[in-house]
Amino acid sequence: MVKRLSGLKKGLSLVLAVSLAVTFVPPSSSKAWAAPELKLNVKSAILIDAASGQVLYENNADVALPPASMAKMMTEYILMEQIDSGKLDWDTMVHTSHYAANVGGSGGMLAENEQLSVKDMLYALSIYSSNDAAVALAEHMAGNEQSFVAMMNSKAKEIGLSDKTHFTSATGLTRDDIEDPALKDNPLEGDTLMTARDAATLGLRLIKDHPDILEFTKIPRKKLRESDQYPMENWNWMLEGKVNSEFQKQFAYQGMDGLKTGSTDAAGYCFTGTALRNGVRLVSVVMNAQSTKKNPNKQEREAARFIETRKLLDYGFNNFETKTVVTKDTAVDALPTVAVKKGLKKTVPVVTEGDVSMVLMKGAKDTEIKKVSVDTTNGKLTAPVKKGQEVGTMTVTYGKVTKTVKLVAAEDVKKAGAFRLFFRSVGSFFSRLGDTIKGWF
Repeated sequence: MVKRLSGLKKGLSLVLAVSLAVTFVPPSSSKAWAAPELKLNVKSAILIDAASGQVLYENNADVALPPASMAKMMTEYILMEQIDSGKLDWDTMVHTSHYAANVGGSGGMLAENEQLSVKDMLYALSIYSSNDAAVALAEHMAGNEQSFVAMMNSKAKEIGLSDKTHFTSATGLTRDDIEDPALKDNPLEGDTLMTARDAATLGLRLIKDHPDILEFTKIPRKKLRESDQYPMENWNWMLEGKVNSEFQKQFAYQGMDGLKTGSTDAAGYCFTGTALRNGVRLVSVVMNAQSTKKNPNKQEREAARFIETRKLLDYGFNNFETKTVVTKDTAVDALPTVAVKKGLKKTVPVVTEGDVSMVLMKGAKDTEIKKVSVDTTNGKLTAPVKKGQEVGTMTVTYGKVTKTVKLVAAEDVKKAGAFRLFFRSVGSFFSRLGDTIKGWF
């Protein structure tokens, strides 16, 4: 008996120093909903909720394809960035070089040596997808198109686009697309390629970082110059005010206000679209959309990208809703308290620091939302503890989407005095000793 008590006394200091951390291992992630087969006639597509960044649908979204004029979203992004930073002014005059005036493709609005303001150039770029305006702006911002393309690729990395996306022109034109043989000799390697995911990411960043771009992209038609006989017509047939014919009328889509069309022989018909309904904004991308018509004419081939975009947007607006799945200052059942050392109280209650909102399938069950709470103090939380001090994390998972919210102390815990701590240690010692002795009999 004496030997056992001696051994117990030697180990008591170690026993009293141990604090148990509560850790819950997260379950394996599982898909919360099965995306339907939308039967899209495209090479790739993606649909994203703008507020959360959640992917609601994807198909071959990481395949690099020619984007055509959707690449101009990067030209727009850099231009808007320079406007917002004060490097450029809307009224600054931009010169049209021989190269810009002769680049070919969409546009053809600018004459060599003509000057227009930055704002008018952006109207031409965003409404009429003007290649000449894109090159003129690129040259104005960087000196020449090649230097501007280096800015485009640098910005792509900065905002998180994948290595599969690569720019070689300010317009999205490939070498084969450029009409003037004298302008084909681009020293940059490769050709312009984008994935649907990167196009959506770029479109989303453009909207969030520079929302004024929508004031340009939503314009159905506008004269570039007052003296022009005809206005520039927006290539986006889904704009509600874009009705040039009974054929185009069918594509008008409620809430549509952007973003960028694109088409070349290599790319086919592409479109990065965005629409806002009841406070929910979606961003969609379709690449190389194909008509289902037998022997379609040009108008029917062009319409394919809008038909496929409607399928995507309808799926998003009709089947998903944003819900708050975790509320701020809510107690956590799985981790109600965290141990505190040397405090007036031995534990502190835990609550969530903020709300967590997620885009859910309409009618989603609470059991489909997994919540995992972890004590991150590792048993080392020592008084004094301040209300709002981080003590853990909660991971919330729905399908492939995971969000994290901090868990914080719900109240202050003051440091206990030396006298209280001494008697607490003594009491703990004899309590543990008594429990051990009981175990021997």
